[in-house]
Amino acid sequence: MPAGLAGYQPAWLSRDLSAGLAVAAVGLPSAIAYPAIAGLPPQTGLYASIAPLAAYALFGPSKNLIVGPDAATMTVLAATLAAVTASVPDVGAGERVAIAAMLALGVGLLCLLAWLFRLGVLASFLSRPILTGFFIGISFSILIGQISRVTGVKVDSEGLLRPLIDLLRKANLIHWPSLILALCMFALLQIVRITKFPVPGPVLVVVLSVLLSAVFGFEARGIAIVGDIPAGLPHLTLPRFAGLPLQTLALGSAAIFLVSYGAGIITARSFGARSGETVDPNRELIGFGAANLAAGLFGAFPVSASDSRTAVNLAVGGRSQLTSLVAALTLVATLLFLGPALRIIPLPALGAILAATALNMIDIGAMRQIWRISPMEFVFALIAMWGPIGLGVLNGVVIAIGATLAYVLRKLMFPRDAMLGRIADHEGFYKLHRSPEARAVPGFAVCLIQGSLLFFNTDYIATRLRAIAAGLPAGTRWLVLDASAVAQIDSSAAEMLGEVCEELRQRDIRLGLADLHAEARDMLERAGIIDIVGADMIFDILEDAYQAFEARR
Repeated sequence: MPAGLAGYQPAWLSRDLSAGLAVAAVGLPSAIAYPAIAGLPPQTGLYASIAPLAAYALFGPSKNLIVGPDAATMTVLAATLAAVTASVPDVGAGERVAIAAMLALGVGLLCLLAWLFRLGVLASFLSRPILTGFFIGISFSILIGQISRVTGVKVDSEGLLRPLIDLLRKANLIHWPSLILALCMFALLQIVRITKFPVPGPVLVVVLSVLLSAVFGFEARGIAIVGDIPAGLPHLTLPRFAGLPLQTLALGSAAIFLVSYGAGIITARSFGARSGETVDPNRELIGFGAANLAAGLFGAFPVSASDSRTAVNLAVGGRSQLTSLVAALTLVATLLFLGPALRIIPLPALGAILAATALNMIDIGAMRQIWRISPMEFVFALIAMWGPIGLGVLNGVVIAIGATLAYVLRKLMFPRDAMLGRIADHEGFYKLHRSPEARAVPGFAVCLIQGSLLFFNTDYIATRLRAIAAGLPAGTRWLVLDASAVAQIDSSAAEMLGEVCEELRQRDIRLGLADLHAEARDMLERAGIIDIVGADMIFDILEDAYQAFEARR
């Protein structure tokens, strides 16, 4: 029995049916609109909302999570498609679909490989501040991408300001009926959001725009419409397209995987906290992998967890993955029987939906909170935001990864240290700067290092130890390093400790090491540092070092 259907009870059926219909209704507008971000035909969005739903229902671990097209994933996909097709001449719509399907297969395989090697920790690789900034940058990219759709003016410039300047230069070409329709639909979306109208805004926009298109003949009036959507169901097939740059394809799949999985796990954890479900990132890799493989095999594109669809599922009261199966069957019926209605959906209305979605992704409140908590993390969030805007979305992923690495390295390069002392009539040692009543033991200095000793921070640690040694009171005979917080020591750090030991010895100060982890101690033994320090200056715990010092006075 699939985990999403385990323990199913007949009493859940009515709620799952209602939730499935609601998820399909909410998902339909985005399913048709999102493919346009990547220049794909609208039916691929429907395909991405059918097969992946069924695959996750069968293989995913969550009872409530709903997968489907995601704006951030689509934006990274668009950049990847641009990079791949740049080196392949005369790529048509069919070939773009095949490439998108191959990227979905690549993402699915990466998910399964990550599960095999238990790399669910990758979900935390892009921190929340960096993802917040990155999504804001992506939102601006989506907003700029709607200019042509809502104005009818072809804008080829890239970046943030150049497309706007290009639009001003071509202001005489603006198709005002399209722009007015888009603005009206966008205003309707905001009114629905503010008033908390019971019918979701995108559903209202699609229904209303279809009625208006049918009554007023938008196509004849020059307003672009979706056009014909194939009425048949997608076929199970392995996408093929010769002459693709495999390196770009692989890197693109990796970029999409990292962004979609990171965002998907955040969604899963957010809704898991509401429903009481425990989220296992490694098990989610199986569900996401199956969903993306299904997307690739049925002519769709990479997918991730959908926050809007999952929110609707929980709001209506869905209890299991039967909701996903009902939603998928509903969209199958839509594809088979409502093709004529879907074809006349005006593109400016879809542009309004995408613009509203992009604005909802701009989380100013989260940025304020990041600034309040950690100005340094705020700087990294700004760097991640600038990447997609200034250098393009695909390069923005690289910038986000680089910012993450820089942030982590900065934390590791400058580990904190503290001098320790004792409090009268108390056992143990206390930080001198935090406990005013603590006093250093005469002749016996203790330094706590709070971080691993690795090649990139050895110079800093050596400088700190020399500065500490230079500031020790006259008569200090021992300097003991409390290594309880030192998880790792590499060969460069081992050599540094040996040099510091020799320098201290010239000052008649002996270096001691207390509470070494087994792995770190083994490293120091293999490097010969234990012999340099002296086996009698290696202590299991700091209290043993203190007792040994007192015994040797």
